[in-house]
Amino acid sequence: MVGYYMIGGIVFLISSFVSNRLKSKFKYYSKLSLQNGMSGAEIAEKMLKDNDIYDVKVISVKGSLTDHYNPGNKTVNLSESVYGHRNAAAAAVAAHEVGHAVQHATAYKWLTMRSRIVPVVGIASKFSNIVLMAGLALSATGNMIGAGIFLLGIFLFAITTAFAFITLPVEYDASNRALAWLEGSSGMLTPQEHDGAKDALKWAARTYLVAALGSLATLLYFIMKYMNNRR
Repeated sequence: MVGYYMIGGIVFLISSFVSNRLKSKFKYYSKLSLQNGMSGAEIAEKMLKDNDIYDVKVISVKGSLTDHYNPGNKTVNLSESVYGHRNAAAAAVAAHEVGHAVQHATAYKWLTMRSRIVPVVGIASKFSNIVLMAGLALSATGNMIGAGIFLLGIFLFAITTAFAFITLPVEYDASNRALAWLEGSSGMLTPQEHDGAKDALKWAARTYLVAALGSLATLLYFIMKYMNNRR
C-alpha cells in the first residue's frame, strides 16, 4: 500500500498546485474589467444567439467555480461571481459553458459519449474504492475470492479513469469554441482581455488533465498489484 499512498500524495500535491494557481488566475483576471461593459450572463446569451441556440436558459447558481452546463434541462449555470460580473474571467467562464451548449446542439461525439456513460460511471465511482479495499484485504489473508473481488474493483476503477479521459476533449473543445467566438465576435474583447481569458481557461483545463493522469497512475498501480499477487 506504500506505492498507493505515494501516488496519492504526488497527485494531491500537483492537484493542489494547479487548483491554487487556477484560483489565483481567476482572482487576477477578475480585476481586468471588460471595455464592452457586458456581464457574464450577457456574454453567454449573446454567444447562444450567435450560434442560433434559443432553447437554452442562462441562470445564476450559488458558490464559486460552480459553473456548468446541464444538458438535461438545457441551462447554462453561472456562479454569482460570473453571472453578474464584467471582467475577463467572467467572460472566459461564461463562453466556456456556452461552448458545452454548442457541443450539445451539434451532437459533439465526445459529449454524447460522456453523457451516455454517466449512469455507469456513477455506480462505478460509488463502489470502486470499497470493492478494491475489500479485495485487497481478502487477498492478504490468502482468500481466493479476494483476487476476483480485487479484479472487479479494478474494472470499476477503470471505468472512472476512462470517463476522466473522455472528459478531456470535451473540456478542451469547449474552451476552443469559447476562445474562437470571443476572438471572432467584433468588439467583444480587447487583445489583453482575450489573452486573460485564454490563460484562465488554460489553467482550468489543467485541473481535468491532472485528475485524468492521477486516475491513470492509480489504475496502473492496482493492475501491477493484482499481477504481483497472482505470481
